[in-house]
Amino acid sequence: QLQLVESGGGLVQPGGSLRLSCAASGVTLASYAIAWFRQAPGKEREAVACISSSDDSTTYADSVKGRFTISRDNAKNGVYLQMNSLKFEDTAVYYCAARPYYYCPGYVWPGGFASWGQGTQVTVSS
Repeated sequence: QLQLVESGGGLVQPGGSLRLSCAASGVTLASYAIAWFRQAPGKEREAVACISSSDDSTTYADSVKGRFTISRDNAKNGVYLQMNSLKFEDTAVYYCAARPYYYCPGYVWPGGFASWGQGTQVTVSS
């Protein structure tokens, strides 16, 4: 069974950067489309970015385009989310999720992903 583990969260000032990592044990992530989601207190879980497994094509939420970059390193069996120019509203628990298909869905939503990590907290505060 695919188990995902996120890391790299923390406290950062507005305008700062963080790099989140998503790792797996026992299964190669190269065969999965991987997405990052986030959930702020009192809000629904929302998609942030997704990367396919076939051609590394990516999709992003409008709110993070130009600031966040999703990538994968198959040699390290990891998927990453580089977050730059962080804003207060980026504060949330960030989750990585996997689906056993080559491509990200046209609409990236939590129900389309079967495997989830436990989440890592990102707090943007001055």
